[in-house]
Amino acid sequence: MIKNLLFDFGDVFINLDKKAPEQALAKMGIREIDSDMVNWHNNYEKGLITTDELTKNYLNKFPSLTKISFTNAWNSIILDFPQQRLDWILKLKEENRYRLFLLSNTNDLHIEQVIKNMGAFRYSQFQNCFERFYLSQQINLRKPDLEIYDYVLTNDNLIAEETLFVDDTVLNTAAAASMNIRTWHLEPGIEDVTQLFKIKQELF
Repeated sequence: MIKNLLFDFGDVFINLDKKAPEQALAKMGIREIDSDMVNWHNNYEKGLITTDELTKNYLNKFPSLTKISFTNAWNSIILDFPQQRLDWILKLKEENRYRLFLLSNTNDLHIEQVIKNMGAFRYSQFQNCFERFYLSQQINLRKPDLEIYDYVLTNDNLIAEETLFVDDTVLNTAAAASMNIRTWHLEPGIEDVTQLFKIKQELF
């Protein structure tokens, strides 16, 4: 029996354009994401480097960039947050049938853009739906590393088999499943989080 719902953020609640940053950088002549850049991204998501350090790394590597052009490219992934999804999670919170948690790989620049796109009030409404709002850069862990799932389970005294994790990335759901957490690999554009109790009805 599911007692706990653990949600990803991007492409579960807020829409993303995952190709947009690379496309924006490509227009500025940066056509390859090399291993150094991947390490910067992962460390930034873990909060191990700051926004200033990430930006300086890019500007030093690619002198054609400016702080503004880099930030705009980086944040181009963040799109809209449909109202029906916010209404759905607000209702779920009000019904108080499940413990609600959020677990997101994100970073300070993206969260700033999310708040800008959503508006501070809507973002606050959303954040307040959750018992715990786990952002990777604040807990220094990221998906799909198993440590992050163990951290959440331990920190909130959750039983894996009573917890359903919803994420749009198969590596993340596979990692959670390996720890006996129930999962839903949501496919953006085909499925919607608001369909949870229909699509995964066998769990409820």
